[in-house]
Amino acid sequence: MDLKGTNILITGGGGNGVGSGICKALSQFGARLLINELTEEKLSAAMKQYPDAIPAPADITKPDEVKAMFDHLSRDVGVIHGLVNNAGIGLSKPAHEASEEEFDNLYHVDIKAVWMMSKYFVRQLLENKTKGNIVNVSSVHARATMARYSIYAGAKAAVEGLTRGMAVELGKYDIRVNAIAPGYVHAEQNYALIGTWTEDPHGWIKHYIEHEQVIPRAVDPLDCGYVAAFLLSGLSRSVTGQTIYIDNGDTIKLTGAMPA
Repeated sequence: MDLKGTNILITGGGGNGVGSGICKALSQFGARLLINELTEEKLSAAMKQYPDAIPAPADITKPDEVKAMFDHLSRDVGVIHGLVNNAGIGLSKPAHEASEEEFDNLYHVDIKAVWMMSKYFVRQLLENKTKGNIVNVSSVHARATMARYSIYAGAKAAVEGLTRGMAVELGKYDIRVNAIAPGYVHAEQNYALIGTWTEDPHGWIKHYIEHEQVIPRAVDPLDCGYVAAFLLSGLSRSVTGQTIYIDNGDTIKLTGAMPA
């Protein structure tokens, strides 16, 4: 795969989870990274790791900041060829116990920001009469979820619906829209979420991975990065509107089913 000469913007690229794996893979294949983060701390950490990257600070839930970020990047970088909507937050709480503020906060980041980033990304492609690619980050929860994750699952299902719909709308411009859906990934945020409802998060994770997943190992963030890189490259030129599940077979097996 060759991504040399492409400018790819990734939201939430300064963390240690899926975003980190995507940045690493894109860098390996020669892409120029445009890294968005909300906090200066995470953005600085990302810039230390990728000194040739272009910082793109903005609160992606605020339309004015998103527009200003794209205007700034268009002036300083030129055409942005790829967008990875990776930023997201979680919520581990039954739907009937969640507050309106918690619901709104999650949907503003996990779906509204995906739409808003995509809108401005597509507009600059059309203005420059250039083809491009969007990769959205969904989750296994869009397909099969568990108690306490209904609100998060709903947001990720919306991401997949938006992915399909925009793919239909944009195909005539040679703009492709796809998604990846990671399963259980080695990342601090996953440990923190699971730790809110069990006293032994690592023991539960180990049991689940070894006894419920088809391939008994956690997903490496770099695995997600390689699939995202494929979808952003010309090798996937006939792939659009698809969600690729990177979950070691998590969503294809009935829970508690007889072992193979």
